[in-house]
Amino acid sequence: MMKKLNNISWLRLVTVTMSLMLVALFTTSCDGSKDAKKGADKDGIGAPRGSESFQDIVKRRGLNEDDVLAAVKTYTPDNIKDEAITANSGGQEGNMPSYTVPSMRMIKYIPINTRQPYAGFGYSEESMNLMKDGFIGGTKILWGDTHHPGFSETDGLYNGKWMVINDKANPRMYVVDLRDWSVKQTVPNPVFRSDHGGAFFTPNSEYVMEACQYPAPFDQKYHPLTEANYKKFWRGGLTYWKFDNDNGRLLKEKSFTFEFPPYTQDLSDAGKAASYGWGFTNSFCSEVYFGGIMQGRPPFEAGCSSRDVDYLHVTNWKKAEQLFKAGKIGRKVINGMHVITIAESIKYGLLYLIPEPKSPHGVDVNPSGEYIIVAGKLDSHAWVYKFDKIMKAINTKKFSGKDAYGIPIIKLEDALHGSLEVGLGPLHNQYDSRDGVVYTSIYVDSRVTKWNYKTLKVLDYVPSHYNIGHLVSYNGDTKKPRGKYLIALNKLSIDRFNPVGPLHPQNHQLIDISMEHPKLIYDMPLPMGEPHYTIMMGVDQYKSIETYPVGTNVIKMAKSKFATEAGAEKVDVKGNTVEVFATIKDGKVTPADINVKQGQDVVLHITNLGDGLYDHYVYEVVSYDAMYPYAPGETATIKFNAEKSGIYPIVIDAQNSPSKRQLVGHLNVAFDKAAENKRVLAFTDRVNWNNKVQAFKPSAIELKNLLPGEMEFLNYGCNACHKFGEPFNGPDLMHITKRRDAKWLKEWILDPESKYKNADIEGMRQYYKLAMPNQHVDPKDIDKLIKYMKAKSKQIEEAKK
Repeated sequence: MMKKLNNISWLRLVTVTMSLMLVALFTTSCDGSKDAKKGADKDGIGAPRGSESFQDIVKRRGLNEDDVLAAVKTYTPDNIKDEAITANSGGQEGNMPSYTVPSMRMIKYIPINTRQPYAGFGYSEESMNLMKDGFIGGTKILWGDTHHPGFSETDGLYNGKWMVINDKANPRMYVVDLRDWSVKQTVPNPVFRSDHGGAFFTPNSEYVMEACQYPAPFDQKYHPLTEANYKKFWRGGLTYWKFDNDNGRLLKEKSFTFEFPPYTQDLSDAGKAASYGWGFTNSFCSEVYFGGIMQGRPPFEAGCSSRDVDYLHVTNWKKAEQLFKAGKIGRKVINGMHVITIAESIKYGLLYLIPEPKSPHGVDVNPSGEYIIVAGKLDSHAWVYKFDKIMKAINTKKFSGKDAYGIPIIKLEDALHGSLEVGLGPLHNQYDSRDGVVYTSIYVDSRVTKWNYKTLKVLDYVPSHYNIGHLVSYNGDTKKPRGKYLIALNKLSIDRFNPVGPLHPQNHQLIDISMEHPKLIYDMPLPMGEPHYTIMMGVDQYKSIETYPVGTNVIKMAKSKFATEAGAEKVDVKGNTVEVFATIKDGKVTPADINVKQGQDVVLHITNLGDGLYDHYVYEVVSYDAMYPYAPGETATIKFNAEKSGIYPIVIDAQNSPSKRQLVGHLNVAFDKAAENKRVLAFTDRVNWNNKVQAFKPSAIELKNLLPGEMEFLNYGCNACHKFGEPFNGPDLMHITKRRDAKWLKEWILDPESKYKNADIEGMRQYYKLAMPNQHVDPKDIDKLIKYMKAKSKQIEEAKK
């Protein structure tokens, strides 16, 4: 208690002191004062500055009172902790950056679906297997577009246990453990081809909502794209992923997907409190339009904007859960996913449509669950729905009609509380701790509108820089928002930061909403591919670990079967595999050296025996794609093929030590002729394939200027390995016709394997680490190639004269 009082007293002292300084600064002129120039050069820029006063610095930098107050509100010295933490989508970077509030200090990048050396993601077998879980239909996918994260909840409040994020580009979901803020599960959606509206938890984390984006056939098979087929096979949808809130797992076998008409889905939100058990999902392009100018039709954007409204999908997931468990619905299984058909939804009253503003970008349920707000990019109004009015219409079966697929449509007037003009291009909403107050991002006007959704009155505006997309408030989508902070996620920064090339960073702006008139207090650049969405909770709402129990597989958060104790290190050789059970202790590796033969598979099971906060070590095999950063207590496996002979240093990078990189051993790869031949021929095959793919196709002008035989030389890929006048991937061809006769050249080009055993050919093969491939040259082209090599040599020789 005394410490708390001391902190309060200290803060009051700082506040009083700053206030007095500001009064002195902004009520007293400094013009002509010698002190005002103290520490500044003749241009007033300042050098040196160590002796400058507070007033000097403020004047030199041209700061005003708001600037200084913003700095005081966000500055966080080591004796004051940040209040909140954010998790952000990293877009095409395939990760999740995290920073704290109000300091806006970046503290972690969480790799999600791309290899990241700094975290080792994709470099250990354990993390690479997690990436492989996200391969779709056998296709290797090593990139993604992380888009909408969501925190797990209990009774509509963040419980600090899990986080889930979707991949917009490839329909996948990822579960992150908040004990170490690292991904633990990857699950592709087996019926979607894209997704945008994920991930949104129901109030007790029973389910995670993931909405499709662009409609596609659920069976993922080919169907000719015709209007009839589009309406028959293409579908939108909403998956309710069953979530294990104790173990942090998405359970596919207990999940179900609502089949929607072929509308384009945007975002979702789960009802809470009064609206618990219901879900709400936007859709646009309810015109069921496809194609565009290339198909001789109006542009896609025009075709998707011909109606006045789109449809808000209202789903009764609680009732659907009961029917699904009883086996009455969801019996249709597509690619392993239970699908609730449109017919089933209609029969059991599980799905309803409500008109919503055109091209909606988000649906947001208020803290009490009584109101639902939707803003549409093509409508300057935000629309507020009342949940009890929606229920009355459903219970009395008061519908205005049905859509083309038979889904009941609730009349707008029977669901709407009201609407309010908030600006041009309204998108997303976040709630304040004050009753009735909400903030809406306004894309075209580049601002945030503060308004009251109960009284339908605008309260204030805050400029954003520029073209704001999403926004997030402190616990703003829970039952108990904390107010205080709002972050605007701006698509463009333009002139806010120093340019470093054509691509400007996006701009996250921190806004103080604790006062009646919100104030912008911080600009933070995020230099990565469209960081789209952010969630924010208090640092008091989760608990992080600092080390793992020794021997932990950090993906499974359990004891690894390969965990090795000190003194139990060993090397096992089984067939062509060398399996090493090693340890790291205080930066030393046991065993230090690894001895293998070329061509053998090397499997390194390494356990970091360190259990201290600073025992982080990066294990690296130089000149091999083999590395991994080991956290304290972690066991992880590195696997590679020793395809190159030689001696390769093994180093340890102690991340928290001044010693940094230290040589700790060697990978000794003994030469093996058979393995070398296999490696060289494999490389040759790759080169041969690349040559085939990149076959030269000259223009008419280029064709006119080619030497006789040059076209054949390029199309057979000879230029990939040979140049004239200098060696390249293969020997120099300058005057080759003088070093070899025509008979030898013909034999060599047609059947290179026949001369592999010749001493001079073997010598060149070892020197260039490449074998001349059989390019399957047509015999009639041989003379053309030889003629070209002779002519090219002569051309170069004459050019030197």
